[in-house]
Amino acid sequence: MPSVLQFSDVSVVRDGNPIVNSVDWVVDASERWVVLGPNGAGKTTMLQLAAAQMHPTSGRVQVLDDTLGKADVFELRPRIGFASSALARRVPGDERVIDVVLTAAYSVTGRWNESYDEIDTKRAQRVLDEWKLGHLSGRRFGDLSDGEQKRVQIARAVMTDPELLLLDEPAASLDLGAREELLGLLGGFARNTSSPAMVMVTHHVEEIPLGFGHALILANGAVKASGRIEEVITSEILSDAFGLPLAVTSQDGRYAARAV
Repeated sequence: MPSVLQFSDVSVVRDGNPIVNSVDWVVDASERWVVLGPNGAGKTTMLQLAAAQMHPTSGRVQVLDDTLGKADVFELRPRIGFASSALARRVPGDERVIDVVLTAAYSVTGRWNESYDEIDTKRAQRVLDEWKLGHLSGRRFGDLSDGEQKRVQIARAVMTDPELLLLDEPAASLDLGAREELLGLLGGFARNTSSPAMVMVTHHVEEIPLGFGHALILANGAVKASGRIEEVITSEILSDAFGLPLAVTSQDGRYAARAV
């Protein structure tokens, strides 16, 4: 299976401090990865590199067979779906939900003078329906609940039929019901063989959906463990990464962790 993402000895340094330190990592086209680690571990920086939003200080990042620093990022970025709270903050609160999704075709937030074909509008409505948002297509984005806004972000990210889908803490701040609804939808999407490669950043093992088969554990910008999820999401590895004795359990493919 061809790789869609490859980090080779990648480091990111800011003000002399390593944010990401000598990372090697490969994501194949059929894989779904969760990136887990404490605050400041470098997770969001890794996702920004994968999204071609920034360049490494050293090392090589290949995204969809293009090498950062040599590729035209304006041609590369539309091939990547990226959902994050930072992007959501740039969406005008009075923007209609269907337009939040539709404007992904031009990689803009806030509909202006761009024009869309009927096929684009139908595609946006179909994506909203798939994420249980069809009845909200005419609503203002700013009037939605946190859970609904999170799902709109993901619907926007998949609107352009990306080859790589990146999710930055999609379940953060959600209540239990909204989290479980979102994780159910993400799990179904992840298990669909026609879905693109996926990488999801989270702080909590409870937020890992079904269908994710690989995990990357970061701490202090370095890789603590990488591989099959059942071999990586363990008490020993997470205790080491978070600097606290943790007991990790799993049931029916879902994980939980607590201090011991």
